[in-house]
Amino acid sequence: MNRQWQIFLAFFRIGIFGFGGGPSMIPLFHKEVVERYQWMDDSEFSDVLAIGNTLPGPIATKMAGYIGYRVGGIGGCCNAVVANIVPSIIAMVLLLTVLSEHKDQAWVQGMGLGVLPVVVVMMGKLTWDFFDKSFISFGALGTTVIALISFAAIVLLGLHPGFLIVSLLVIALLRKEQSSRDKLLAQEQSLTKKPVKGQQ
Repeated sequence: MNRQWQIFLAFFRIGIFGFGGGPSMIPLFHKEVVERYQWMDDSEFSDVLAIGNTLPGPIATKMAGYIGYRVGGIGGCCNAVVANIVPSIIAMVLLLTVLSEHKDQAWVQGMGLGVLPVVVVMMGKLTWDFFDKSFISFGALGTTVIALISFAAIVLLGLHPGFLIVSLLVIALLRKEQSSRDKLLAQEQSLTKKPVKGQQ
């Protein structure tokens, strides 16, 4: 199947079923990009999500634009963004025209309330998947400490999530760089170490 057609279908599905706005679309992005088409793994997807959250603007269009560009170049970027936003635009125009005439009806009010539990379940599943991957990378203690610090910074101190995400990204990059240096140093030492007598 043509790659551009795959991009269109993936982001069109996200746009059609992404009830509740950008955050509710994140599990749908994960389903299409990581599970269905395997354009990214979980680690890469987490990085894109983290960086996208630090930048201004809707998360859905930022992720669509970047992933589309990565998979299909400039054409893929435009394709993904259009496929992602057009369904919502059409639905908004059509539905709001109809629903505005019946906004006082109980069934109309129930539509919005009925979607909320589904969005909560999708976000909960994605959160659990991220926790699971974090346990593998940092262990239970490291994950718990990071989660508690993040909760305190965002909820108690009112720190913008973007600052926290950038700080954690910098720490992760420095940690990775230090680990690479240690590994390189260990390799150099093993190469320069003279063999013990009797062992060739």
